[in-house]
Amino acid sequence: MALIEVKGLGKTYCDGSITEALKNVSFGIEENEFVAIMGPSGSGKSTLLHILGFLDKPTKGEYLFDGKNIENYSKEDIARFRNRKLGFVFQMFNLLPRTTVFENVALPLVYSDISVSERKEIVNHAIEAVGLNHRTQHETSQLSGGEQQRVAIARAIINNPQVVFADEPTGNLDSKSGGQIMELIESLHAKGHTVILITHETYTAEYAQRIIKLKDGMIESDKRVDNRHTIRDHHFFK
Repeated sequence: MALIEVKGLGKTYCDGSITEALKNVSFGIEENEFVAIMGPSGSGKSTLLHILGFLDKPTKGEYLFDGKNIENYSKEDIARFRNRKLGFVFQMFNLLPRTTVFENVALPLVYSDISVSERKEIVNHAIEAVGLNHRTQHETSQLSGGEQQRVAIARAIINNPQVVFADEPTGNLDSKSGGQIMELIESLHAKGHTVILITHETYTAEYAQRIIKLKDGMIESDKRVDNRHTIRDHHFFK
């Protein structure tokens, strides 16, 4: 059974006019699979990400996570599920600028019932995992773009999520920093996380095992990647 399965998924927006963002989309994603979703602007990839990440609901069709239809989750269940099972990495980093790396990474644990000492240990481990233990007490505004994205990744994995969603994670980075971030994301996959990458860049998508291409809200192709990019440097995630 697939971890994620969508059947005949559709999403329609009504804002003065009717826009079909997704049309009859069907596919499955296995646990510990690394899938890239590609497409030009307006293809529906961001809409699909929002649905898969429990940030929005489809207008038509079904979305099953681990065999359970999302229609059977309450709002409280979805919020809890999203915090514990899913991690998100965005193009714009979404960090708090006048707070430290440690404070940013610790945000998902604010309402947890774990002790202060255990929380500190978990946060420091996540920061070390992305190679930033020398920056723990720096404010995020003092970091480079690549370092800020690593902070965002540390925050995304703090609860050891089952699925990591990466939405154009290299979009604001130069090619060197972007390559380092993709190696780090591939390292997360190697550690057992299911990874869903949203990108418009072919080179970035080829870190994945499989590429789903969208066009005009529909699946244009769904193919395995024959010559994947591999991790050249493991020091970002140990």
